[in-house]
Amino acid sequence: MAKYDDLPVFKATYDLLFQIFNVSQHWRRDIRYSLGEDLKKEIIEILQLIYQANSTRSKIAYISSCRVKIVKVKLQVRIAKDLKELHINQYAFLAEMMESVSKQLTSWMKSEQKKEQNFEQKEK
Repeated sequence: MAKYDDLPVFKATYDLLFQIFNVSQHWRRDIRYSLGEDLKKEIIEILQLIYQANSTRSKIAYISSCRVKIVKVKLQVRIAKDLKELHINQYAFLAEMMESVSKQLTSWMKSEQKKEQNFEQKEK
């Protein structure tokens, strides 16, 4: 089992959180303390779920929860852009980061599903 903070998906998610902290400090006060805080909490929860997934044998439920949360994060970032709190280049950069996390989670999920299928076939 890899150390959770060595996982590429953990690093990519942490980098995303760091960028959100950087850009949200310049948002209007009401947006920063509502949308900004919710966004940070969602990403922190994704990091916690990645840790839990890495620590357990049955990872699929945790990874699935991460995938739901990254969709929420994408929506919140889009709202920030539509409220003109993000410049288009900031939005594009964050969108690339979110897509990277999403793809890594999807790949991890497929890998775990394949492992479970192989395990079930061996038991038969």
